[in-house]
Amino acid sequence: MNKYLKQLIEISRFYGSKTDYVIAGGGNTSCKDEKKIWVKASGTSLANIPIDDFVVLHRNKLKSLSEQTFSNDPQQREVQVKEALSECLVDPNFGKRPSVETSLHELIRYRFVVHTHPTLVNGLMCSRNASTITHKLFGEKALFVPYTDPGYTLFHSLKKKVLSFRKAFGEDPKIIFLENHGVIASSDSVGEIKKIYREIMSALQTAIDKPLEITSQPIPGMVIETVPAVRMMLAGDAFPVVRLCTNSLLLPYTRNKTSFDKISKPFIPDTVVYCRKEWIYIENTSNPDKLLEELGHKLKEYEDRNGYKPKIVVLKNVGVLGIDSDSRSVHTVLKVFEDLVKIRYYSEFFGGGKVLTNSQIDFIDQWEVENYRRKISKGSMSGHSARNMIALVTGGAQGFGKGITEALFHSGADVVIADINGKKGKKLENHLNDQALKNRALFMKADVTRPKEVKNLMVQTVANFGGLDLLISNAGVLKAGSLDEMDPESFNLVTKVNYTGYFNCAKAASEIFIIQQKQRPDKYSDIIQINSKSGLKGSNKNFAYAGSKFGGIGLTQSFALELIPFKIKVNSICPGNFFDGPLWSDPENGLFVQYLRAGKVPGAKSIADVKRQYESLVPMGRGCEVDDVMKAIWYAVDQKYETGQAIPVTGGQVMLS
Repeated sequence: MNKYLKQLIEISRFYGSKTDYVIAGGGNTSCKDEKKIWVKASGTSLANIPIDDFVVLHRNKLKSLSEQTFSNDPQQREVQVKEALSECLVDPNFGKRPSVETSLHELIRYRFVVHTHPTLVNGLMCSRNASTITHKLFGEKALFVPYTDPGYTLFHSLKKKVLSFRKAFGEDPKIIFLENHGVIASSDSVGEIKKIYREIMSALQTAIDKPLEITSQPIPGMVIETVPAVRMMLAGDAFPVVRLCTNSLLLPYTRNKTSFDKISKPFIPDTVVYCRKEWIYIENTSNPDKLLEELGHKLKEYEDRNGYKPKIVVLKNVGVLGIDSDSRSVHTVLKVFEDLVKIRYYSEFFGGGKVLTNSQIDFIDQWEVENYRRKISKGSMSGHSARNMIALVTGGAQGFGKGITEALFHSGADVVIADINGKKGKKLENHLNDQALKNRALFMKADVTRPKEVKNLMVQTVANFGGLDLLISNAGVLKAGSLDEMDPESFNLVTKVNYTGYFNCAKAASEIFIIQQKQRPDKYSDIIQINSKSGLKGSNKNFAYAGSKFGGIGLTQSFALELIPFKIKVNSICPGNFFDGPLWSDPENGLFVQYLRAGKVPGAKSIADVKRQYESLVPMGRGCEVDDVMKAIWYAVDQKYETGQAIPVTGGQVMLS
């Protein structure tokens, strides 16, 4: 890799990692030598772009392409241009599509070209006085180009202006402002490009009297009663992810229809690509039934008009719902929508906003190139049945819970990790989200013995994902000891976490499940308690734990009878001993240590002695593993004819009769 390509990657990542410059697969960069040009592939992200995500093309072929004549029909013309670009590839089998802006990058003579969509720049570019103020702030050496449909049309419009500029000044413009579309900075030096951007942003920041300050706002409790139902109403063949965004940026535009109208149309192409061309506004938000009734009417009208479901629903005085097929896409939808609102805010400092026209919006909405970019930017996902599933795992940051969380996530589920250990929970959340998958993990610190914390856990789950499909009630503690050793405080703690905690979570989760099933009568949901073999058979000098687990199975059977009319299946999984987990193997307070101290294994002098004794009790000769438990979980979830069961996963140590 030569030094110029290294510099291209560096500057691409530099601006690609700044969300106020580039969102999703937007933005474009390139580098050229005498014979070749490297341009970012369509739909790929600049933030961590590798050299393999740059398409390499022959410059001489690109120059010939710019002289060709194509169809007058916009859609047919873009297909022809796409095919012509493919013929310019150095490697015809590369497998990634060159950006539609490739010809623009070739047109500019400078070695490096960096095209981004900074929110602050678009505040000016999407204003009524964009041309006048641009000339005033940046002078005649900055080229301003009125809005033109992207692709071939934009290239030819820009070509005329660049050639005219070249003739007037003897060089190409280093700054090109595109109305309603961002800015292009070009130079033979990446250092100068950074200097150009710094000067642009400094000039615009000086013109803004009151910079934006965005603060988070409380999530209203009504989300539990409404958002899961909205998710069901928006479902097609699969259930979408629905996320509520409520902050000081968005809320002022939700207050009434007049406020909403200020953000009811797109300013830039990216908004159409990711948020579609229009969104729904719901006024009746004080009553859940009226909210759903209004949404039902407006949803039908929207789909009849557009042929697809909305990506944005604005709720009066509540916030904005982002909707898409997966969490990664929903995150993009909401970030792009927030960008729209910021552009509206900044445009007021430059004479007020100028939205795209209906014909401009329709062109983007129907443009195959942008639909391709939207699809490519989504990332990858497992094809497992957990796809589109929202799962909550209590005690999900440690032991069996951590293994279950990871297995669900890698199968495609969005997971909420509930745990009292904040450090481990946040570490697991970050680890899972660092992977380039469509689904997301969310950690919430929660004590399952506290009903208010459990309720907040459900509110956050619904606000972030739109509902809940699977509760894994796994949080548990174990305090071993004989009757003469066990104190009331330890006994009560075990009962409170293992028994009462299960009740708290099942009660709160079932409320969401019932709301969903009311909207979608064929919708099944699952509550699965991670019990224990000690819930099937008494445990010597471990009565507090065994008693709480026996009680848990009683709850499971009773919940199952009560909730099956709502298609909520309730089952317990009863694992054998997870010897490799911290519950058993923690060197300071694990069960091996506790049992050694309690003398539960006669004659045992070391932890190894205790472990050997417990392994010898298992016909399979080993402890239970996460994969064993997951097979039982998938069985409980996938089947539709079993509820109220205690499913043993004990290696034969406990056999049902």
